[in-house]
Amino acid sequence: MARNRILIVEDDVSISKIIQKNLLSTGYAVFACFDGEEAKNILATDTDFDLALLDIMLPHLDGFELMDYLKHDNIPVIYLTAKADLESKIQGLRSGAEDYIVKPFEILELLVRIEKVLERTGKVSQILYASDLEINLLERSIRKNGVEIVLKPMEFDLLVMLAKNKNIALSRERLLHGVWGVDYIGETRTVDVHIGQLRKKLGLTNNIKTISKMGYRLED
Repeated sequence: MARNRILIVEDDVSISKIIQKNLLSTGYAVFACFDGEEAKNILATDTDFDLALLDIMLPHLDGFELMDYLKHDNIPVIYLTAKADLESKIQGLRSGAEDYIVKPFEILELLVRIEKVLERTGKVSQILYASDLEINLLERSIRKNGVEIVLKPMEFDLLVMLAKNKNIALSRERLLHGVWGVDYIGETRTVDVHIGQLRKKLGLTNNIKTISKMGYRLED
């Protein structure tokens, strides 16, 4: 299954590059443009996007005007904008946006919101890729270079959380709460044990990095 395709319409090149870098490292296919007219022209020939990240204050054609074209093609929208006033938020959400995020924002929060919108709109990919692994969320199966490897349920869930946040450092506490639940009363040592099993079973010793005094990061 193809990776989710995300269109970024952001005229601030530095912000666009940061978003592109993080989305690419997380496994999304990314296409960027820098003004509303350019985005309109792209949509005239390519509408196969699963989500658009859309600034409001754009040259030539602003984000509110561009929304009509995205809605016509059934592309979900998250506004990323410096316009923090209530009137703009209401206008953005009433126009059909799935979410409205005010700059500056944390990239990890953006990734979570993207994931939630893709899930809510039925566009989330059911296949994740990390290193030489293919992770099938529907089958709950793992294939390494085409060969299936069996994991225990918690090992699978831990790998999925790492893969969904590729190249992002996650604390032991966040991994523990995300996989075992906020009511789990065990120690964070549980995370370390399961990380050890993933490294051993999947050959990820060089890919799952230990972040000193914090947690772990999965890298391609």
